[in-house]
Amino acid sequence: MVEIDSVTQIHDVLGLPKPKHPLVTVVPMDKLSAYNYGDLTYVLNVYQVSLKIGVTGSVTYGRNSYDFQEGTLIFTKPNQSMRYSENENVDGEKGWSLFFHPDLIRKSALGKTIDNYSFFSYDSNEALHLSDDERNSITELVRKIEKEYNNNIDRHSQELIIANIEMILKYCTRYYDRQFYTRTNINKDAVSEFENLLKEYYQSENPVDFGVPSVKYCAMELNMSPHYLSDMLRKETGKSAQEHIYNFLINKAKTKLLSSEESVSQIAYGLGFDYPQHFSKLFKSKTGISPAKYRKVN
Repeated sequence: MVEIDSVTQIHDVLGLPKPKHPLVTVVPMDKLSAYNYGDLTYVLNVYQVSLKIGVTGSVTYGRNSYDFQEGTLIFTKPNQSMRYSENENVDGEKGWSLFFHPDLIRKSALGKTIDNYSFFSYDSNEALHLSDDERNSITELVRKIEKEYNNNIDRHSQELIIANIEMILKYCTRYYDRQFYTRTNINKDAVSEFENLLKEYYQSENPVDFGVPSVKYCAMELNMSPHYLSDMLRKETGKSAQEHIYNFLINKAKTKLLSSEESVSQIAYGLGFDYPQHFSKLFKSKTGISPAKYRKVN
């Protein structure tokens, strides 16, 4: 495992001159592609936004083709581990990688909100696929960042660099919304698969053996990252993955309460709760009354 903690270390590993700014840099994609990564795992303790252009071969989302193949944006956050394939099919690959250290934004408003950009936790197969116009808009902002740190750094430099990074992330939020929208049929299929997954889970012994299904488990079964699953469901239904799981549980519980003589504790254990009081607390938070009272009034 190779752990990279700074922008300077990125330049050292790639054999590049010292960075113009200690906390932010833009590296051309051909410099990254030419490096021999070997059979190693890399942990970058910086944020990375990478645009890849010119990757040949099929690009798929699940079992479906991507909407755009002009350019692909991939996002990673500090402490994420990555492996690089030596046999990646690259034909005239172009693009860039923007790296910035958490210290760059730590005291800024972006430092407080960056966790809201959930695409930093998406898997690489859930990348953002850009049209030509979208790619040009993002690249223009990256060039402004380069120009800013290549000029003489003054008291305004960091503020302007951060402002352009934030603008990039805001545009990417818009583009992801577009990507979710243009894939509405694919997403509806995924919603159905998610609902069927929950049904099948509760038709088995899994709840007793493994407990309430987590978002991470559901996402893994659907070949998605947890954040992508939640964001996709929220765009399609207005509810996150966790809300869907809880609503499914409450509906199952209501049926059990009215159609069986099982105690509240038995129902809780059967749904996968380790502690009946946790089930009762969730039920009351969703319905306004306790499971026992719901059974009594209905």
